[in-house]
Amino acid sequence: MKKAKLLWVDLEMTGLDPEKDQILEVAAIATDMDLNEIANYQAIVKVPESLMDERMVGEFWEKNNKSRDALKAQNKDGKPVKEIEQELLDFINQNCDKELYLAGNSIHQDRRFIEKEMPTLNSKLHYRMLDVSAWKIYFENALGKKFIKPENHRALDDINGSIEELKWYLTFLK
Repeated sequence: MKKAKLLWVDLEMTGLDPEKDQILEVAAIATDMDLNEIANYQAIVKVPESLMDERMVGEFWEKNNKSRDALKAQNKDGKPVKEIEQELLDFINQNCDKELYLAGNSIHQDRRFIEKEMPTLNSKLHYRMLDVSAWKIYFENALGKKFIKPENHRALDDINGSIEELKWYLTFLK
């Protein structure tokens, strides 16, 4: 079986501050370097309801109230973050190459949460990352080309959008 070199990850969190916020939802898609999916994973992290009530406020969450409400509703079905970290480690061991690159859109932000909440997983990832947002910056500012990605703010949908976005950028290189 072919092993993945890229681990596409998207996290939905209560907010963007890894010191105050927590992961709510995790999705991962393992792909080869040609962006072919090998396997995928998704899970719900159980967090205190009081944290969601406290942190999931403000303009962003009001604008994305359907995503917020869905994330809050699924919380009761969540698992502890350490259990999910172990499932992700098992997923990586089964589907991924030893040299594994984290990939995604603005993936540095997700990496900050992985470092804090899933340190063993973080130690398995290469220090280099494939960040689609770097391509976005260049194409929009230097070339005037813009990819319109749906903004569902749900982990698996967001990863699929990021992979499609990178595929779109790569069409300009052929």
